Formats: sequence, structure tokens, C-alpha cells
Amino acid sequence: MTTAKALYTTVESPLGELLLVGEASATAKGGTALASLSMPGQKGGAVVQDGWVRDDAAFAEIAAQLRSYFEGSLTRFDIEYVSGVGTDFQQRVWHALDTLPYGTTTTYGKLAERMGLSRAAVRALGTAIGRNPLLVVRPCHRVIGADGSLTGYAGGLERKQRLLDLESACAPLEVR
Repeated sequence: MTTAKALYTTVESPLGELLLVGEASATAKGGTALASLSMPGQKGGAVVQDGWVRDDAAFAEIAAQLRSYFEGSLTRFDIEYVSGVGTDFQQRVWHALDTLPYGTTTTYGKLAERMGLSRAAVRALGTAIGRNPLLVVRPCHRVIGADGSLTGYAGGLERKQRLLDLESACAPLEVR
């Protein structure tokens, strides 16, 4: 987060109560840029800090997009993210995640190859994916193991499976 005042809210979802953290933005649709989307029990998930301000209305647009996604009618989020979060490498990996089409999956190795990374960099790529602060909206759940198995999801593998099942109900699931 930058030095701007942190805002937060919680929204109910099929994955449990989601904690949304962001800051006011004059350019964001709905007026709030998202810094974090966490779920209960998430490894490395955000927790409400002293000084944060609860503002449910500030997240109305983001909450509406999440509802539409979970209902199966939204396949691409239109959310501004808080800038300056993560290292340059993490930001590059997260940008690559943002390009993964709804209803598809890819492997860690194939994502590394698409990014022009060496096979030796796959572990670093996996670590960067694991530090994604925007679960669900930045689709790290679409990255699976080379053998097609579900691996590494900070929100838990059961939730990863639920997200993939949701997306496959609306689009064919394929390994790219």
C-alpha cells in the first residue's frame, strides 16, 4: 500500500468472506483501486490494521463485479489495482497472470516459457504467483502443475478447484 489512507470492506462469496483492501483513486471505476483481496485462512492474507477505514460503499463496484463473476456472468474484471505493490519481477509475473483467459489453465513451465524465462526460473515464478495479493481477480488459480494436478494456491486447493469448476461451467477447461 502507498501512503494513501487504506480502506477496507468484507464481502460474502462462495469461497467465504473476502477481505477487500484498497485506496481512493480518481481514475478507478467506482473510485477505489484494489490493493488486496484475501480469504479466510489464506497463507499471507491481509488482516485489518489499525488506522484502516471501513468503507463498504467505496467497494460497491468491485463487489458487484465479484458477484457477477461468482454468478458466472463476468469473465474479465475491470478493476484498477494499487500501483507500486510487489517487486519488478512479481509485477511482471502478475501481469502475465492477468492475460490468462477465463476458463483456461496453463502450467508453471508454460507460463515461464511465455514470459521468456528459463526453466530454472520456474521456482521463482511460482514464488511470485504465491505472493499474488489479489486472489480471484488476478487469476493465479489458472496455473496448475505440469501433470495437470492442482498445486500451490494461497487460498487452499479446495478453493482453487472451486474457481476452476466455476469457470469450466461457463467455458471449456484446457491446458495451454
